[in-house]
Amino acid sequence: MPIYMDRHNIPAEITSEHVARMHQEDLKVQHLYGCKGMTYWCDDEKGTAFCLIEAPNKEALKKMHDHAHGALPHAIIEVDPMVVEAFLGRIKDPDFKGGGELNVISESAYRIIMVSGFEYESFTVDSSFTIALQEYFKGLIIRFEGSIVKLNKNYGLVSFKSVTNAVMCAIEIQAKFKKYISKHKNTNLKLNIGLCTGVPFNDKGGIFDETVKFAEWMCDIVTGPIVLSSEVRNLFESENLNVFIADEQTHSLSPSEEKFLSILMEHIEKSWNDTDLSVESFSKSLGFSKSQVYRKMQGLTNKSLNSFIKEYRLKKACEFMEKKKGNISEIAFETGFNSPAYFTKCFQEAYGILPSDYLKTRAINF
Repeated sequence: MPIYMDRHNIPAEITSEHVARMHQEDLKVQHLYGCKGMTYWCDDEKGTAFCLIEAPNKEALKKMHDHAHGALPHAIIEVDPMVVEAFLGRIKDPDFKGGGELNVISESAYRIIMVSGFEYESFTVDSSFTIALQEYFKGLIIRFEGSIVKLNKNYGLVSFKSVTNAVMCAIEIQAKFKKYISKHKNTNLKLNIGLCTGVPFNDKGGIFDETVKFAEWMCDIVTGPIVLSSEVRNLFESENLNVFIADEQTHSLSPSEEKFLSILMEHIEKSWNDTDLSVESFSKSLGFSKSQVYRKMQGLTNKSLNSFIKEYRLKKACEFMEKKKGNISEIAFETGFNSPAYFTKCFQEAYGILPSDYLKTRAINF
């Protein structure tokens, strides 16, 4: 039977105790609709509650809520319980340790999401090296109470309840990484980390999809070893009044930079492979002048828009080659290059290897 997560926007007068009573009312009538209430998360300060329910369909879930207390959810998505547990740490009610009749759950579903990724200056890094690094980082993540959602040779996705733990874990990982590559005399590898906050879902997408995507943009696009969203920075500073983070350790985005990053990436994901794409047309589509785009791109990425688009296309080309999606000529045109010769020239300048040689070895999986 499918498992769903629903979101309730709760008014200010509703407390976590009220939500606990509503959960109990759900459990009393759930059998009438073939449902099973598994657990919930409540944050009365932020005005949200998320319920995890096994149900035959969304309509049965709604009818159960309506019968039990009349509070219908504002949104419902189908979820994978393993993914929910990876992000949120549980898929059933926590043990009842207090007295009284109610097991009041005051745990928020709000999480700090950390995405990490390796950046290769050339394709000379053995993948076993990055695998060893990721294993090296596991202990740090566990020490800072992070929940590992995904970890492979090139990508890490971790969920934290505490913003302090998330930021300090990122700083510690970067410090250990610098020592590790120095010890192994490897200068062809960089580690980028993005940290942002979010709830499981709003009105679209899967669980934490929007937050993960933005953290990936921060990690992949923005200059800096550790990139923090404005909310992560503000929350960290409010929790740690006497802790100073050096500017060279992190790049904190402003709300206006976050808005520009969203506009930039939403547009580039739609048009990156258009061979007729120009800086002028792209800037116009973004709603900014060329000079505005140049300044904003320099602040975020330290690159021109033209260089950024070219690098984005080359990374996509690597993905296509890794997945064997065509030959060199087909991939060149598919990724927005006007000719295979120009594609080969750009690829070799960027990575120090011919795309034909890369296609043969497929040493790196982006």
